[in-house]
Amino acid sequence: MNSDFVPVIGVSAILLITFGFIAIMRYINYKENMGLAEKGLTRPETKGGKGFLRWGIVIAALGLAFTIGLYPLGFTNGDEYPLHLGPWMLGGFIPLFLGLSLVLLHYLTDKE
Repeated sequence: MNSDFVPVIGVSAILLITFGFIAIMRYINYKENMGLAEKGLTRPETKGGKGFLRWGIVIAALGLAFTIGLYPLGFTNGDEYPLHLGPWMLGGFIPLFLGLSLVLLHYLTDKE
């Protein structure tokens, strides 16, 4: 077996499990909504509206941890990249800025 084949299978399996879980949770939510609609009920309104803030903080913290953890990889490649920031840093920057955008969205759409 080729040694490059193992990481591809690993990453594919992780993505498949993650997106499979998301799809199953969306299907369960859909079935719950349809069950409520058949009975003439509606989903109760959420109080507080802190969903964007909570998820934003969690995702931003995860992105910051990945960014800090991936930064030392830049020192192993010599001086090829400015500030030792290479393409591997996207694994930390994408969730970091996604989380920060959710926090910003929470404060920009605040109704109070």
